[in-house]
Amino acid sequence: MLVGMSRSYDVAPSAARLTQSLRDIGYNFHTAIADLVDNCVAAGATHINVETVFEPNGSYVLICDDGTGMNETEAVESLRFGTRRDYELNELGRFGLGLKTGSFSQCRRLTVVSRKHRTKSEVHVVTLDLNRVARDDSWAVLADESSPAIERAVDMLQESPGTVVVWEDLDRVLPDRYAENGWGRRRLASLAGKTSEHLAMVFHRFIEGAVAGRGDVVIAVNGEKLRAWNPFAPDEAETKSLPPQRFQIETADGSSPVRFCGFILPARDRFSSPEEFDRMSGPLKWNRQQGLYIYRADRLVQHGGWSGIRGIDEHTKLARASIDFDTNLDEVFQINVAKMKVELPPTLKSMLERPVHELSVLANDAYRRSANAAERKETTKSAMTEVALQDVGVALKAALLEESELPAFRQALDTLRRRNPTLADSLGL
Repeated sequence: MLVGMSRSYDVAPSAARLTQSLRDIGYNFHTAIADLVDNCVAAGATHINVETVFEPNGSYVLICDDGTGMNETEAVESLRFGTRRDYELNELGRFGLGLKTGSFSQCRRLTVVSRKHRTKSEVHVVTLDLNRVARDDSWAVLADESSPAIERAVDMLQESPGTVVVWEDLDRVLPDRYAENGWGRRRLASLAGKTSEHLAMVFHRFIEGAVAGRGDVVIAVNGEKLRAWNPFAPDEAETKSLPPQRFQIETADGSSPVRFCGFILPARDRFSSPEEFDRMSGPLKWNRQQGLYIYRADRLVQHGGWSGIRGIDEHTKLARASIDFDTNLDEVFQINVAKMKVELPPTLKSMLERPVHELSVLANDAYRRSANAAERKETTKSAMTEVALQDVGVALKAALLEESELPAFRQALDTLRRRNPTLADSLGL
């Protein structure tokens, strides 16, 4: 063999081992669904519906959209781990893994059902089944599989293009011992509720029609249209927003802007209603929902917390701030596969210290003004109550003296003082 010559080996990973490892990447049910909704949005969908269907030992989940759809080659490619495609700036996809890793974190059988052409009724069905992968240690994608869930998905695309993702064999959602009983039905319903709450928050800008170049995106869970949960309560008259700020972050290709805007939400007594105040407390409630809301291409990836800039404090619970960055800063922000976690770059952290401090001071003032107002109101109410009771006491004395003998009056007072001395004092007796 010649000196300096080298050889290479094509070492394909074990399909069975790798797919099993990728099931534990860190999703839960609602974050997995959100990752699939990213694909729907990227496909230009205007209507997205998530359905959870309980069937004893045969439950399934459908994520359906009216996007552009895929031909057979594209559908097969979508089931490749690490899809061979490029992503445009601010496209919600990132690694070409979300469809697979998100789905297999919850189920063992993933099917993509898609129709691309409006005039052609051809529907393509491709399946990746972990039971088959484990048995054959092969990446084989199956075509034209059938089941009640897949047949329902095919029926949904009879009128127009779109894609339906089917989850079956929900081993991580409904383990075997719960797959056919009432607990399983209740669990699936509970997960649907949490998913509604999560999607309404993560995609609120899309639901509100606030994303440039797009109209409203209707997202529903089990047919129920979601109302956007905007963390900054823009419909509340007392919400205050601070002037937005821009920071430049250096990258290998130059620099890219990061946008920061602070908001001070109203205290309870300033909200339009107690019900709306409770709704705006968010999934984690007021204290843990304070802080930074970080958006990647208008999609929320972190909701609440101060990312190490400061700590959580009851007195700053009304403070929230948006941070926006484009997808060309993904590496700088260390966006993870599940798009659930980011790390603020150190240079940005130092630049944010002053605006975060200013926001916190203003939120603290708003909180304390509200607390003082409530205390004054309670003090005034107590004083008025005391005066009213004293008036009652005077009237009672007059009535007793008018209608009773003096000894009987004194005996009545003694009895009242003995049985209820606090009330006697309040009445001035």
